[in-house]
Amino acid sequence: MAAVDRPRTTPGTPSGTRSPYWTLLVARFVQGAGAALAVPAAMALVSVLHPEPARHARAMAVWGDLAASGGTAGMLLSGVVASSNSWRWAFVVPVAVAAVTLVAAPPLIPEGAAGRSGRLDVLGAVLVTTGIALLSYGLVEAPERGWTSPVALSTLTAGGALLLAFVIAEARVPQPLLPLSFPASPRRATALLAVFLGAAGITTIFFMLALYFQEVRGYSALETSAAFLPFGLTLVVSGLCVGRLAQRFGARVVLVAGLLLAGLGLAAVGRIGTDTPYVGAVLAGLVLFPAGVALVFAGSTVTATADVPRDQAGLAGAVVNTALEAGPAIGLAVLVTLATGRTTGLVHTGRSTASALTSGYGFAFTIAAVAFAAAAVCALVLLRPAPPRDAG
Repeated sequence: MAAVDRPRTTPGTPSGTRSPYWTLLVARFVQGAGAALAVPAAMALVSVLHPEPARHARAMAVWGDLAASGGTAGMLLSGVVASSNSWRWAFVVPVAVAAVTLVAAPPLIPEGAAGRSGRLDVLGAVLVTTGIALLSYGLVEAPERGWTSPVALSTLTAGGALLLAFVIAEARVPQPLLPLSFPASPRRATALLAVFLGAAGITTIFFMLALYFQEVRGYSALETSAAFLPFGLTLVVSGLCVGRLAQRFGARVVLVAGLLLAGLGLAAVGRIGTDTPYVGAVLAGLVLFPAGVALVFAGSTVTATADVPRDQAGLAGAVVNTALEAGPAIGLAVLVTLATGRTTGLVHTGRSTASALTSGYGFAFTIAAVAFAAAAVCALVLLRPAPPRDAG
């Protein structure tokens, strides 16, 4: 797998100048903190605007698709921007959207329920934030440094220990940041797993197929963005239908169908070779997967937020958003490790670099397809409607 060196100093600047890497790191931290505040609040607003169960379910289905559509649009536009100008201009669009929202939203947002008094679970917030950050960093660094390297071992161990401490702390405090009963529900856990897999699948396809297009097939950045255009268009079209589909067939059917369809898309791109034509398995995967993942996000968001009291709507949004953000970090790291191991083994047998890379990508896509199929079985079983009680 290709490794990207982090810039330590800006070319042409004196030694000791602050690294752009740290500037980007701090900026991304602030951006993530803002998203962590905005997403739960926005989901809580959906409950205020659409209190009726049917309209609320449809709104949640549309909400779920927006996460996939927004991320995909950003990736496609960033490729176009990078090919025509400096990559820094890619950050202008979200800033402009945020500015417009700040001006336009206040008159449109109704007053919600009064806030509840209570103490903030500071210990829980520190433990879970630091634990997830360390665990994510370890998973990202392990494929490059090695799973037994001091950095990987220390961060993964510390992250796991902090998350375990978080669970213990949440079971003891009177007002926990995350009531353990909330994600412990089999239905909600299945929905969160689907969100996790959907986010991991999107990131994996964009990451590995972009490398495949550019390193193996020799595509430019603009050509790579164009290759993903069917992916984005399919998401847009699917997004127009997910609300009605969830309302008509129910979240369980939509979620299971989406997991199976996305799995078929991953299996299709898992058949890539060094000379595989774009029109064929690749194009089929770039249509089947987004169609399926749109259903996955719609069905899982409806399931994760079903029967949640209005005063816990923000909590539901925070948990869903955490699963959405953890998928790319953890899922992609695992799949990159599998692809790297496959590639390294084939190179040692004498295969060409291009052939070994392609086989590694295909292997990772196939494993991901199996994970989606297993999740579909879990959803089919665990989301089964409860049998009606006997009248007598």
